[in-house]
Amino acid sequence: MKTMETKGAVYVITAGFCWGIIGIFTRFLSGCGLDSIQITLIRNLAAALGMLLVILATDREKLKIRLKDSWMFLGTGILSVAFFNICYFKAIEMTTMSVAAILLYTAPAMVVVMSAVFFREKLTVQKIVALLIAFVGCVCTAGMPDETGGISGGGILTGLGAGFGYALYSIFGKIALKRYHPFTVTFYTFFFAAVALLPVGNAGRIAALAQSPRVAAVYGVLGIVSTLVPFLLYTKGLKCIEVGKASVMAYTEPLVATLCGVLFYRERLDVCNVLGILFIFVSMVLLHIPVRRCVRRG
Repeated sequence: MKTMETKGAVYVITAGFCWGIIGIFTRFLSGCGLDSIQITLIRNLAAALGMLLVILATDREKLKIRLKDSWMFLGTGILSVAFFNICYFKAIEMTTMSVAAILLYTAPAMVVVMSAVFFREKLTVQKIVALLIAFVGCVCTAGMPDETGGISGGGILTGLGAGFGYALYSIFGKIALKRYHPFTVTFYTFFFAAVALLPVGNAGRIAALAQSPRVAAVYGVLGIVSTLVPFLLYTKGLKCIEVGKASVMAYTEPLVATLCGVLFYRERLDVCNVLGILFIFVSMVLLHIPVRRCVRRG
């Protein structure tokens, strides 16, 4: 059992790392003139295609799903992946990048509560403390803006909507995994998300830029390394550990994103950022400390 939990933790933490480096590729594509919705569409299309090729090469039976189970993938693909990306990018426009990131990472708290309701996972003191420490770490790592007076209530609600959509992947994904293989769940998640984003993604512009071999290569790396691989790892991790723990471990994403900014874009790392990184590490360690139960004798 402990081996499975350790394996699941490695899957989720590695997924967080892969998500954390996404800024390297999105900055390049933004520089090419693509907007956030188009970049999200590229991620989902490339990931769906990559997962389809894997399934066709290994076991085509994994493409089969029951029509009555489509709601699970509408949940992971449209209500979660497509919805949270649109809300997140809209929140950035309405607030700031740091505020949007912090609001997005209210998701683990939502997951912990929802997993207690839907999956009867224990809401332990250890889990709550780890969640709070990780969230404080996220705030310190992202950094709050100097002036927040201009942030609208709509912007806050949109950011919280992004967090809610992000949280739904863990819930719908856990349900789908009870019946389907992680390959199946991952493929249909991206397929449904891509279909939902096609009408607003200006696919013609994306295809035109793909004529450049360099841009096309970035499309592929973005879709595989920072989308397909982490979602597949996170989905596999959900089979091994509690949903609540997995969501907290995913806080490695903002940690890695911050380090990438320092290493590749010479962004400054102040004392608050360092404390945030340490807090996130502490929360990871705390989740793996075995809880000793007192046993009465006599």
